[in-house]
Amino acid sequence: MKHLKNLILAVICVFLSSLSAHAQSKVAHINTQELVESMPEMMSAKSELEKLAKTYETDIQAMATELQSKIKQYDAESSTKTDEENGKRLQEVQSMEQSIRQYQAQAQQDLQKKEIELLRPITEKAKDAILKVGNGQGFDYVLDSSQGQGVIMANGKDLLADVKSELGF
Repeated sequence: MKHLKNLILAVICVFLSSLSAHAQSKVAHINTQELVESMPEMMSAKSELEKLAKTYETDIQAMATELQSKIKQYDAESSTKTDEENGKRLQEVQSMEQSIRQYQAQAQQDLQKKEIELLRPITEKAKDAILKVGNGQGFDYVLDSSQGQGVIMANGKDLLADVKSELGF
């Protein structure tokens, strides 16, 4: 009787372990950061962002140069002007400084909006390709193995080459 209980217990354990083996999900991983960085569209987006940033930088530099020359001029002329005129000039300089800061802040916001606008279609294209390849190969989960995304070990299937092939590069 004791052997029969052990035999039944062993059969149940084997049955449960085989069920859990069938229930395990197929998991793959991909470094989405590496994928997006290697996409041809990303190169043109970076180029466009750099061009826009240089435009803003040039504008800010010109404003700063104008401010510096006004400060030098006003400093040189301050001894020949009244306190009232010097006070107005100080306000003008402070107004110019504030204007430059506002322009810098607006430029930064514009750059961030443009970056989002340019990157959204690229990341969506990458996501669609990842989903297509992952589903096509029968994976239940595809984890992002980019640094800082929480994947500590990635020994499963790496879909990067397959997704790049799907995207045509």
